Amino acid sequence: MTRCVVVGSGAREHALAHTLAADNEVVVSPGSPGIAAHGIKCVATDPTELSGDLFVVGPEQPLVAGLADRLRAQGKTVVGPGAAGARLEGSKAYMKEFLASAGVPSARYGAFDNELDALEYLSTLRPPYVVKTDGLAAGKGVLVTNDVDEAARDLRAKLSGRAFGDAGRTVVLEEGLAGEESSLHVLCDGDPLHALVAAQDFKRVGENDRGANTGGMGAYAPMTMMSPSRVDEVMARVVAPTLAELSRRSIDYRGVLYAGLMVSPHDVNLLEYNVRFGDPETQVIAPLYGAGLFDLLWRTGRGELAGATTQARGAAVTVVLAAEGYPANPRLGDRIDGLAADGQLAAPAPGVTVFHGATARARDGGFVTAGGRVLALTAVGEDVADARRRAYDAVGLVNFDGRVVRGDVARAAVEGDS
Repeated sequence: MTRCVVVGSGAREHALAHTLAADNEVVVSPGSPGIAAHGIKCVATDPTELSGDLFVVGPEQPLVAGLADRLRAQGKTVVGPGAAGARLEGSKAYMKEFLASAGVPSARYGAFDNELDALEYLSTLRPPYVVKTDGLAAGKGVLVTNDVDEAARDLRAKLSGRAFGDAGRTVVLEEGLAGEESSLHVLCDGDPLHALVAAQDFKRVGENDRGANTGGMGAYAPMTMMSPSRVDEVMARVVAPTLAELSRRSIDYRGVLYAGLMVSPHDVNLLEYNVRFGDPETQVIAPLYGAGLFDLLWRTGRGELAGATTQARGAAVTVVLAAEGYPANPRLGDRIDGLAADGQLAAPAPGVTVFHGATARARDGGFVTAGGRVLALTAVGEDVADARRRAYDAVGLVNFDGRVVRGDVARAAVEGDS
């Protein structure tokens, strides 16, 4: 049996591990109590000290730090770019310069490490204003606002280090773009490309895209607005020039290239690249490929994507249950009701899987909250409407004090507005 090592500890890694475990032995490093409860082996061992046939690196931090390079130096098959490729996510200023060089359509921007120049550039923009940390901020380093004073306060907090430490001491200011956000994950093996089913993430903590930016409060796939012809357009205008620029810079990119897009009926622009699977998008993408996900990832790591034929089936919706105070100051230690000993729903819920993002074991063997995005309840159905109904039925079966949940994930898609 093939042995897969998944690196990480969140709901994304839980979804990857659970999907791969259908036909493979899976080890997660370091994993979590929720993943272990689901019957998947979790170890505290450094990934470089583990043996395995396929290594899939989930989070961005170890990729930026060069984990994939170290694993490949040991002769291991890895899904994840080396440090050179991971700079696309590790530095937003570098990414914007890269996009300009590659000719990829993206928002007008400026990168600044001092307040006066940043404020002067801000005065030239029209709302909405976008203020980003240059470095990694766990998906929470972006402010989008129509209030120029709020934008000015945010860039001051970032540049001073008060908001995100060294990650924010350079900021990227962008013009706001209109349209629908979309997440397109593309598998790259250094030359051939394979686009996975398009998903839509819901970033704001509140319904109707209100409130603070988060790591993601839910997602659905396939995204109705991303038709096959639109995906082909993105691949031609955005992804292909990116791979050409990577090659020009002698960067061998083998892994997931996540294109965060702003799509309108007549245009498409790249918002940013991530260099790994998204969270919570993975929770809806992985189940739609089922056992075929291994073949895709194996081919990616081995440089054999040209023969890939696996396609997604059905639709999926995931709804995130977050802790009170998320994203600024999530409350910890609240008991979670409605889960069985294996971390799944205690009540019957056909087609639903609970992926653990931030949970811990209680003394009596139950689960308590241990971070911001606590659980991702994912439902698979025949279509988005069916999956959405199943997901929200499941939301009613699990609860904890102060639970934060959006009630509008995939609503527009079902109502025909997206």
